Amino acid sequence: MAGGDEEGQLGDFFEYMERLRNYERSGVPRGAGTDSDDGFDLGRMRRLLRRLGDPHTHFPAVHIAGTKGKGSTAAFLSNIMREQGYNVGCYSSPHLLTIRERISVGNDGGPVPVGLLSDVFDQAKEAIDESIESENGALTHFEVFTALSFLIFSRENVDIAIVEAGLGGARDATNVIQSTELAASVITTVGREHLAALGGSLQSIAIAKSGIIKQQRPVVIGGPFSANIEQIIRDRAFLTQSPVISACDPGIKSITKFIDWDNGKPYQCCDLSIDILKDMPLSIELRDVNLQLLGEHQRQNAVTASTTALCLRHIGWGISDASIQAGLEETQLPGRSQFLTQEEASELGLDEASTVLIDGAHTEASAKALSEVIKTVRPEGPLALIVGMANDKEHLAFAEQLLSDPTPDVVLLTEASIAGGASRMMPASSLKEVWMAMARNLGIDCVDIGTISGAQAPENVAELARSSSRFSGKPTVMIGCQDDAVPFSCDLIRAASHLMMESRGRNEGASPGLVCVTGSLHVVASVLQHLEQH
Repeated sequence: MAGGDEEGQLGDFFEYMERLRNYERSGVPRGAGTDSDDGFDLGRMRRLLRRLGDPHTHFPAVHIAGTKGKGSTAAFLSNIMREQGYNVGCYSSPHLLTIRERISVGNDGGPVPVGLLSDVFDQAKEAIDESIESENGALTHFEVFTALSFLIFSRENVDIAIVEAGLGGARDATNVIQSTELAASVITTVGREHLAALGGSLQSIAIAKSGIIKQQRPVVIGGPFSANIEQIIRDRAFLTQSPVISACDPGIKSITKFIDWDNGKPYQCCDLSIDILKDMPLSIELRDVNLQLLGEHQRQNAVTASTTALCLRHIGWGISDASIQAGLEETQLPGRSQFLTQEEASELGLDEASTVLIDGAHTEASAKALSEVIKTVRPEGPLALIVGMANDKEHLAFAEQLLSDPTPDVVLLTEASIAGGASRMMPASSLKEVWMAMARNLGIDCVDIGTISGAQAPENVAELARSSSRFSGKPTVMIGCQDDAVPFSCDLIRAASHLMMESRGRNEGASPGLVCVTGSLHVVASVLQHLEQH
């Protein structure tokens, strides 16, 4: 847990929250996010908020839902509004090191201060206890924490709150925001994640997410969407008489002109042009926007956030073009396409021949986006992947995306310390079987290097690499795993780097290598935790 001794002041709070039902740990029940009898009961959330004085009615909000991209879009938009000078509250999930990351308030965008969270909890505890009793213990961890976030935003008199839905939209605990408080809703993407919880089809997922659309309030859609999925969203908007603004409108153009590096970290220099005529006339021309978040998907998220900012401007918010550009450029998200500095890589025991990228990708779509980032920033150098995943993910599809292009030199599978413990971990040996099978299916030469310990001596790793080298002249991927009884440790990054560099030989002037740690935000958090402690 981040925060050290200061966060120790929240001991009673953490103990209290631990006693609540937490679906992030146990897994979300089938149908829980659907707008049906199986869905979460929004009534109990409304009753809890009523006991707390309905704090969610005290500020305007932008409500964001989507399978992917909602966190980045929320971060972009929050920074745009901060740059304009607004007092901004932002509620998002999940977190990496501390649950305080889920709530930010004020001008810096950092985790909610310990003292503020502690004070608000102490004041609300009696009412929360009464609600838990009256609801026969049914109130969940997410519901209580969402209510606390609204209380904090109310107490701090935020000018606007950017609220990210947790699951789906229609039956998510955040969907107590009504049209009277809603400035705009945003739906970024619709994908297959949480399929069972959201009804079993892309159509049912789209219906769940469109539940955040409110009467006569504008909705920004990100996309791109297939025609039938977009129609579901537009049908809901038609019923609620809500104008729809598409971030894929033909009047929107965006390009990445080049990728460059600054202080050891890459950025993409982009031009964004928005000229929308129908539903709501919006326009802006931004040149040389240096985005710290990489990839075409992040450029699209930046467009979605910019379109939302222009929508807010159209309905009366003061937002300058300069604030939009500055907000986009300021945005970075730990654990999402995050390149470690050379100093941080050195802390992990790596030399200047290797760069480290950490990314919490865990779906087929996010793996594809990560692959594009890797291809962009490291088109020639050797590549090693370290992957740990939960057991409920699409492992084959994930592996296919990251084995295809560029093909890695080394893949080491590990066990992520997933929320919920061992019951949700995918054993490293089972992951290795998946990756070996997919490599063969793709026609990629691969060799099983067995179990590898991150603590092995460099010379032993080098010998292992030489014995498995590209003697055939064809790319050979070395695939190994940690012992199932050994959780991920940062020693594995050093072993991956040695394997990767030895597999191609340490030639003078050779391109630097890239070690990418991915598969779960939990394994990414382990890297950040290690760096924080050291």
